[in-house]
Order: sequence, then structure tokens, then C-alpha cells
Amino acid sequence: MNLHRPARTASRRAAQAVATLGAAVLLLTACGGGSDSGSSKPAADKTAEADSGSAKTRTVKDATGTAVEIPAEPKRIVTLTQEDLDAVLALDIKPVGITNGQGLDKPPAYLADKVQGINIVGNLLQPVMDKVVAAKPDLILAGDMQDEQVLKQLRQITPATLVTMAPTDDWKLFFRGVGNAVNKLDAANKFIADHEAAAKAAGEKLGKNKGAEVSIVRWNPGGPSWMENKQFASGVALEMGLKRPKSQNKDGNAHTPSLSLEKINEIDGDWLFLSTLTSDGAKALKDVQDKPAYKELGAVKNKQVVTVDGSVWSTRGGPLAADVVMEDYIKALSAE
Repeated sequence: MNLHRPARTASRRAAQAVATLGAAVLLLTACGGGSDSGSSKPAADKTAEADSGSAKTRTVKDATGTAVEIPAEPKRIVTLTQEDLDAVLALDIKPVGITNGQGLDKPPAYLADKVQGINIVGNLLQPVMDKVVAAKPDLILAGDMQDEQVLKQLRQITPATLVTMAPTDDWKLFFRGVGNAVNKLDAANKFIADHEAAAKAAGEKLGKNKGAEVSIVRWNPGGPSWMENKQFASGVALEMGLKRPKSQNKDGNAHTPSLSLEKINEIDGDWLFLSTLTSDGAKALKDVQDKPAYKELGAVKNKQVVTVDGSVWSTRGGPLAADVVMEDYIKALSAE
């Protein structure tokens, strides 16, 4: 699976054939008309006046390559994933409707202080249509929604419904696509540049842990899975100049299947960053911590195991989440 939606491994792998469309397609149709939209307008851009003569619209292509007419300056945005929510909040936009976080029955904790008072319209990629209607959206950001029936219903609420992520899009490509959709592409690019500079600078200040090998693991009910290099939290580590254990140095954006206890040595490293997403996963981790195989891990012996928030680390990621992960690395690795 693409790491970030744990229950959809097969569909993610199969969908990689269309991944090249991605948020890049949405991005390539960036339009003029806002202060953050750039100084030039590509030939593919289309801007139109509504019949009233006052409401401007733009035509962009979403992550599936579908051309969608959206408001030039959307005012009432509904987000259906925490990645979409993360992205618009990073651009100083407050949506009118949001969904609960991944694996949660509430918004993700790292965004909680920013979403107080915003109506919840369902769970992750599971909108309650009556609640979406009540939010009166003029733009719906539908994440990596693949359910055509749900998309059809959403487009009946507003045709301005965008699939914002293709299966293999990383958070930066996705974020630029959202930035374009809300006419703040320049702001998105600046956020990314600032994050990359901060990550590089932070990595230089880690003392003896500079360039340390970090193992990034989510504990599932069936055992641990480690993350490949292009997975979200792995990418932040590499930006900081950190390394991956040899057994985990794989160029991909997913995670391994759950490993048996006999293969637990694959999760070892100088530092072990552990997360869970469900109560069953947390119980499975607790159960294994008394077993000799776990206790023999080098990171465990050296007391260099760090528990992190799976609802941040095990997602597809976003700009604000990237900063949270970076701060988690800094806090852990600067403590020595």
C-alpha cells in the first residue's frame, strides 16, 4: 500500500499507473488572478466571468487529469482529508468543514488548536453528505478519493470538487497543487523552501547524532512495518541529513507488510521511532516489549526508542505535519 491509507494497499499499488498525473497536473494549470499566483499565466489557463459578471472562475485539472471549473477566489472550502486540512491551514485559510483525522474520531491533535469551531462533516474520506451540504462549500478538496459514487455525490453539491492527490504524490507536490487551487501557489512554494532550509540547518546541529541511522516503524496489530525512503517521515529525515539502516534503505513510498517476531531485527537502528494508529496496534506493541527479541534490539538496549504520533508520522503528510516531524527529530536527537 501507499503507506498513508493503511487499508488500501492493493488499490494504491494498482493506481500507480496513473500516478504521473498527480498533483503535478493540477499544478501545471496554475492560473493568474491572485497575488500569490505568479507573474505569468500558462497558455492552458482559463479564466471566465460568471453570468452575474462578478464571480470569476478558473479551470484547473485535478490529480486524475479531470478539468474542473473552480472559483478564482474560493471562500467556503471543505476538506475531506487531514492532508487537505493541513495544506489550507498552512496557507492561512480556515475551511468551513473538515473530517476527522486518520484513525481518529476527532481532528488530528497537532491541528486541534487551529480548527476549533469548524464543523466536522464526517470521517476521513467518508463525508456525511447532509453535513457537506450544510457547509455550503464553493470548493471541496477530496484528497485521494477513489470512490466514484461518492465523488458523483460531492459534485452534485458543487462541481468544484478536486481530487488533490494521486497515489504516489509526495506532500510537496500535493501541497503545490492545493496552493494553485486556492490561488496561493507562491505561498506554498515559500513554505516548502523555508521548511527545507530549516530541516537542513537543524540536521547540522545534532551533534553526535548528526547523520544517525533512524528506523521509522509503525506497529500494527500483526507486528511492525518499517517505512521506505520516500514515505513522508522518511523524507523529512533525509532532508535533515539523517540516514536509514541498511535493511530499510529502500527507494519507495510505502511500508513493508507486518513483520514476524523472527524478522524484528529489520527494525533496528541507531534510533527507533515508533508509532501506532489503532488501539489494537498499541496493544500489540505493549505485548511484544517484554519479549527477548524486542529487548535485544540495539536501539532498545541503548534507550534510544522514541514514541511518536502515528496520526502525523504515518500519514501522506502535509506542510504543517512536516514541521511537526522535524521538531520530533530535533527533540529526540538533540537531547544527547
